[in-house]
Amino acid sequence: MNLTEAMEQRHSVRSYNGKKIEGEVKEKLEQEIRECNKEGGLHLQLVLNEPKAFESFMAHYGKFSGVTNYIAMIGPKEKDLEEKVGYYGERLVLYAQQLGLNTCWVAMTYKKIKGAFVVNPGEKLCLVIAIGYGSSDGVAHKSKMEGEVSVAEGNVPEWFQKGVKASLLAPTAMNQQKYKFTLNGNRVLAETGKGFYTKIDLGIAKYHFELGAGKENFSWN
Repeated sequence: MNLTEAMEQRHSVRSYNGKKIEGEVKEKLEQEIRECNKEGGLHLQLVLNEPKAFESFMAHYGKFSGVTNYIAMIGPKEKDLEEKVGYYGERLVLYAQQLGLNTCWVAMTYKKIKGAFVVNPGEKLCLVIAIGYGSSDGVAHKSKMEGEVSVAEGNVPEWFQKGVKASLLAPTAMNQQKYKFTLNGNRVLAETGKGFYTKIDLGIAKYHFELGAGKENFSWN
């Protein structure tokens, strides 16, 4: 599937069937993580066959089951860390979808397991992304209307409309969708309101917007 199809078909999945991530799928996923780390200056790490992080009461409360693999979203403590984690994390989420895997962004309902990943001095673990072969493909989330997350006057170009539409397919914490895209010529201002994990959500939405609009058609303000 292409990335547009991945955006449309990908939904959050909390239950996994135990099939291992291995072979070519594992190699491709690890390579994509290396590329994201290099491009984004991050320290994202794939953790495989580690069930303890999702054995806690909170994980069961969050209706997670069978989670033994996840991506630890780690990077240097900088102002734009959370937005970058959202942007590159969603890149990995959609790539995983193309590989036949399922995913779920997990902010609080997991336990940090010593030795499972490395957080160097000056770095921060923001959250994790559960990944594996799902027991189902998940279901679509409710979404706002395009006009609720965008501002544009006059003759609105098609690329902007496509970008906004793609952003509405993006996952956000508690389905907040608090981001907003404002059009000014061929430049776009991306902003977010206050709330839990909204900066990460903004990074996720910006990646979707770029896929829909085409990076060649605009510049970020």
